[in-house]
Amino acid sequence: MNIRKGEKKDMKSVLDLIQELATFEKEPDAVVVTVSNLERDGFGDHPLFYTFVAEVNEEIVGMALYYYRYSTWKGKTIHLEDLIVKEKMRGSGLGFALYSKIIEQGQLDKVRRVEWNVLDWNTPAIDFYIKSGARILVDWRVAQMDENGINEFLSKK
Repeated sequence: MNIRKGEKKDMKSVLDLIQELATFEKEPDAVVVTVSNLERDGFGDHPLFYTFVAEVNEEIVGMALYYYRYSTWKGKTIHLEDLIVKEKMRGSGLGFALYSKIIEQGQLDKVRRVEWNVLDWNTPAIDFYIKSGARILVDWRVAQMDENGINEFLSKK
């Protein structure tokens, strides 16, 4: 097993993992991002995200995608957008290794918080996070406005 920083050439494998996660989360048709989007947005002078990939026998079988946020209360934070391990590799320790790498990155960057979302029905993940020392905030709700909502809101302005 090898955990390393993701590279531009890895984005096809990263997209395959994103699609696998979407299927696991019961939204297989929700992914619209492309390899070109990932290559453009994750590399260059001002990357919008960073990745760690997990390799076994030179095959990428897991990844963690994160980016930096700023909290008005805490300052610099890391948001872990997704941590994905191929189904055939779950239970092998790869998820823990990727998770640990994100926490280590947070410490290296001196962030005051690492945060992420977890679906309320994903009890194995919730149990894992709690066991690791994370808190699950039950009194907060995620608010989002999708592209259609943005357009509708602005059309009424």
